[in-house]
Amino acid sequence: MQSRGRFHRTALLVLIRTAWVAVCAAVLVVSGIAWATVSTISTGVERSDAIPDDAPRSASGRNILIMGLTTRLDLHGEPLPDDVLRRMQAGESDRGGYNANTLILLHVPDSGPAVAMSVPRDNLVPLASGGEGKIKEAYGRAKIAEEERLQAAGQHEKRTLERAGREAGRRAQVQTVATFLNQPIDHLVEISLIGFFHIAEGLGGVDVCLNNATKDPFSGADFPAGRQHLDAGQSLSFVRQRHGLPNGDLDRTKRQQAFLAAVARRLKGADVSVVQAMIDMAKQDVVLDSRFDLTEFARRLPSEVRFETLPVERGANVGGQDVNQVDPAKVQAKVTELATAPPPPPANDGVPCID
Repeated sequence: MQSRGRFHRTALLVLIRTAWVAVCAAVLVVSGIAWATVSTISTGVERSDAIPDDAPRSASGRNILIMGLTTRLDLHGEPLPDDVLRRMQAGESDRGGYNANTLILLHVPDSGPAVAMSVPRDNLVPLASGGEGKIKEAYGRAKIAEEERLQAAGQHEKRTLERAGREAGRRAQVQTVATFLNQPIDHLVEISLIGFFHIAEGLGGVDVCLNNATKDPFSGADFPAGRQHLDAGQSLSFVRQRHGLPNGDLDRTKRQQAFLAAVARRLKGADVSVVQAMIDMAKQDVVLDSRFDLTEFARRLPSEVRFETLPVERGANVGGQDVNQVDPAKVQAKVTELATAPPPPPANDGVPCID
């Protein structure tokens, strides 16, 4: 049993190093587990057909779009239990909508280190459904439009509408990000807010370090300066905070990346019970595209992954909303640069402090 636990931990750590920058990295913990128990995971995780078989594919390596949704509902659109909502400290089940507040392009090359690139959620871009909007809105807008179309055609079964609406949202989010970054998307990983909470809960919390004390009533964040241990509810507040930070959403991205690093450190001491908790989490919180071969992915995954945030030009107010103005050409050039940059220095196993 002890030997099997060590094997599972190795698989988990290989995967966690690669992706879920900001909360979403958690999903790829699931892929790590699948290395050892791929048949169990593959039959239990929700699958999506949002990326069609004839979609463009990367010529070298793989591009994986990881998205974290703000919804407080489960995969079937049902409210979470009241006690879970209370422990999450994230408001009622009708909050959040279906914005993709966390968007990360994970590029896994054929050789060399992987890079996880955070896409700021408020970038003003052309949306797949038409018109301009914040990049995070592609999912929710398409979901609503598809549900309204089906209802007009006489479909009123709730779960059918939820499933079809989410599939439309995934397609739109993939197409919007692919066009904006000028990159094909090979695979999709989706996780909602409860998944982030379950990850921290399953690990017994995580350790982080802050340069300054911070407090934000909107997210529930209330942290002193210095190194500290966060329970699951505090971890969710940590990755959600944007108010009270010098750079708002951009600083929230740093918190999400710090959370990922903290999860990786925590997994080093994990035992088999934690592996089982991650498997259970995958089956209720994660969606993968139908072509995502978890075994093949785990075998290809490099041991080094670096985390970056793609650039914005400036903040602006458009139609009463705060947005990020961006130059797509500069962003696309940065993606190419990051995907071909030299390997990073060896990872630091300590707990670096962030602002």
